[in-house]
Amino acid sequence: MADKLMIVMVNTDPTSPSELGAPFFQATVAAAMEYEVEVILTARAGELAIKGVAEKLRVQEGSPKTVYDFIKDAHEAGVKFKVCTPTLELWGNELIPEVEETVGGAYVISQAMDDDVVTFTY
Repeated sequence: MADKLMIVMVNTDPTSPSELGAPFFQATVAAAMEYEVEVILTARAGELAIKGVAEKLRVQEGSPKTVYDFIKDAHEAGVKFKVCTPTLELWGNELIPEVEETVGGAYVISQAMDDDVVTFTY
């Protein structure tokens, strides 16, 4: 059985914040279940790694909790956040402190092909 979960956020769009709760919530739950968990932010979702973006978004209108709060909760539970290199070219490099590493496509592919890693994409 796999012991690592990799969540690749590539299709989620920050302009539709209602889509953003599930991946962060599932990452938090998996970490609480003591799985190794990492979230890869890339393409349009990579914008969430930029300071100031996730702080302005709410999964549900009127909620006091921002998308950044979901990210912080996940990170506190042990989730590792990584951003793909092209994201920096698109959105800049002023990253939230929860992002621990910049990775490339080869990293994502090698992890996705590893039998010990389950990959979810959003």
